[in-house]
Amino acid sequence: MALQIQSTGDFNYRIIFSRRRTISIIISPDSGVFVKAPFMTPVNTIRRFVNEKSDWITKTLYGFNSLKRLDNIKGYSDGDTVLLYGKEYKLRLFESDKYSVKTTDSNIIEARYLKNINPLIIRALLEDWFKYVAQDKIKLKFNEILTKYSSYGFKPTGLVIRMMKKRWGSCSSMGKIAISYDLIRLDEKFTEYVIIHELCHLKHHNHSADYYRLLSEVYPEWKKVREELKKYIR
Repeated sequence: MALQIQSTGDFNYRIIFSRRRTISIIISPDSGVFVKAPFMTPVNTIRRFVNEKSDWITKTLYGFNSLKRLDNIKGYSDGDTVLLYGKEYKLRLFESDKYSVKTTDSNIIEARYLKNINPLIIRALLEDWFKYVAQDKIKLKFNEILTKYSSYGFKPTGLVIRMMKKRWGSCSSMGKIAISYDLIRLDEKFTEYVIIHELCHLKHHNHSADYYRLLSEVYPEWKKVREELKKYIR
């Protein structure tokens, strides 16, 4: 695999040569624009391909500007804003003899650290706490929804709350549902939507017309909530 960096003047893109038959474009809010091409493809051919798609690429890159990132990959410092339960909390750091995190009534997250105030260590501390809080809150919401929609006969074989890099939830062919703990950062309606979305897959393990009919019946506002959820990335 070989890599080259090119520019159109409006955006940069990386060319990845590999054993493939066609040229394709991948656009990521984190990594930018990648063009995958077969070995020996002339750079001019790739450039023409990119130019033909430039309007779409520019529009997609511009759209990334409206996305809201849940996590600060560079870490957290005292006074930073942290999204939790769909609200903005102010982070306050205090040196202590042990690590701990808690919220206050005034929308403040108090994090206590042991000696090292490295932003990445604070980030790891917060992430562990988010996972811990999510276990109880999301499981409670899951059980509330099962009870509320018991007439539909949803029978999941299990539930796990875990890190999910590219998805908010999933449903295995065996009926086990996984939910991203990152949903604890957002308004509760998003957790409700994702849980119902996955529960409906217990009846239709696809995205067929029958699946969407069921989803619309159980959760009529799913389209609006899904579009709002698309604005958030990890």
